[in-house]
Amino acid sequence: MPVKRRRPRPALVRWVRATLAAGLISLASGAAFGATDGLRVEVVATGLVHPWAVAFLPDGRFLVTERPGRLRVIGADGRVGPLVAAVPRVDAVGQGGLLDLVLDSDFARNRTLYFCYAEPDPQGQGNSTALARAVLSADASRLQEVRVIFRQQPRTASRLHFGCRIVEAPDGTLFLTLGERYQRMADAQTLDNHHGKVVRVTKEGAVPPDNPLVGRAGALPEIWSWGHRNPQGAAWGPDGRLWIHEHGPQGGDELNRPERGGNHGWPVVTFGEQYGGGPIGEGTHKPGMVSPLYHWTPSIAPSGMAFLTSDRYGAAWRGNLFIGALRGQHLVRLELDGTRVVREHRLLTGGRERIRDVRQGPDGWLYVLTDAPDGRLLRLLPAR
Repeated sequence: MPVKRRRPRPALVRWVRATLAAGLISLASGAAFGATDGLRVEVVATGLVHPWAVAFLPDGRFLVTERPGRLRVIGADGRVGPLVAAVPRVDAVGQGGLLDLVLDSDFARNRTLYFCYAEPDPQGQGNSTALARAVLSADASRLQEVRVIFRQQPRTASRLHFGCRIVEAPDGTLFLTLGERYQRMADAQTLDNHHGKVVRVTKEGAVPPDNPLVGRAGALPEIWSWGHRNPQGAAWGPDGRLWIHEHGPQGGDELNRPERGGNHGWPVVTFGEQYGGGPIGEGTHKPGMVSPLYHWTPSIAPSGMAFLTSDRYGAAWRGNLFIGALRGQHLVRLELDGTRVVREHRLLTGGRERIRDVRQGPDGWLYVLTDAPDGRLLRLLPAR
């Protein structure tokens, strides 16, 4: 006679679900993320509402932005703290909200941080990406001395393509990626606006005198490079240059090194096509326009990126570039030879979770945020 399999008891099922949700056991103990990844996943915190960026406080705690407009401190033990007070009002519509966050390189002394967000127009005439600086209070309960140091111009009524990744360069200047706001894609090719640009400013919001367009008539001096679509990942590379990635339309997500005064082509050249089919622009290359280092077709919808500088995962992974995938629901690992992508690996493919951010922590481990109403902060460890 065939053996009857017992159905799991409802109480046991509820306990497992509750325990997983609380992060008390790791999904990596099963097959959810795939044993072939060479990784196991440790759940640090759960219950985050569409988390967008994570930063690491000197005392071992984490600072996380939530897209609806909230900033939270997470303890080293994973406990999610109350809301940090005095965050400015954000326009949490579509892809907009409270987005990227980085700590000042001298945070341990000055407690200064920088964040970018969708700032609503006071007159109700749309929104734009804003970059602000603030001081985190000594008890980490509130922001102090909040000041916007850059505003994308012009504002527009759009729910899409805010860009909004921040990188502090070794010289102390700040790079900010800016989307072209979707409806205004032609603006990415003109220099009298901030749509589809990478900008570079000082920590006070001033224009560095060595920016490429300083003194050029009709050009905004904050602009570093242009012809971008929607850059949602940025990191300082081991080559001493800024690296970014950006969303293509239907196909054509790109990995780029924004050149000083460089035109990266959108929407004149692209490896993507119109949603539903049909060409965009004039092809994939054009003289005078910078081609991507790498592209993804079909799209993976990249978000967040980090170069691994530690040996925590073995020498073969040191120097690799890690990129989250929203649509792809995985973590990309790129092996590099200088600026050339040698090989692509796809990790965490079994989790079916949108990876919003990836960062290397001070401990050398990689951390990722999952984008969901019940988002999670995860620590990636080598498989045993």
